[in-house]
Amino acid sequence: MTFLEGFNHLEDDCIYLEIIEKNEGNREELPYYYYVIYLQSGIQIGKISIRIGHNKHSYYNGNIGYEIYPEHRGKKHSLRACKLVLEVARAHGMNFLYICCAENNVPSRKIIESPGAKLQEIKVPPKDYIYYYEGMPAQRIYRLDLLIRCNVCIIMV
Repeated sequence: MTFLEGFNHLEDDCIYLEIIEKNEGNREELPYYYYVIYLQSGIQIGKISIRIGHNKHSYYNGNIGYEIYPEHRGKKHSLRACKLVLEVARAHGMNFLYICCAENNVPSRKIIESPGAKLQEIKVPPKDYIYYYEGMPAQRIYRLDLLIRCNVCIIMV
């Protein structure tokens, strides 16, 4: 996979993301961009990754993974970061993403549902899932359809 230029720094009026790793992936893990999340004041508040493409493992793991440090939770910073990395997915030609969380993770569920992700199913991943462990909780698996933007229109793919 070719990593695209222009995605080392992403920002909105509240946060910015700085790339810390671009990883080619392997037979099971998808290639990904990995960012640190900062407030505009420069305070580090978490991390986020966007995995490019789809495979069996991304269905259960999702294309986006994020963490916000406890003292910064509850302010929708993860939603802002997710919206920023959607541009990376679009630039790679992705027309949808899987986003997942543990069944009982209500805060993540609210973040995932906020941009319109639709629940596909709630399921315990199979034992051949790359990150499976005994006692793993059921995962809420969502699909988020992306809008493809062009100069004169916005169309749903």
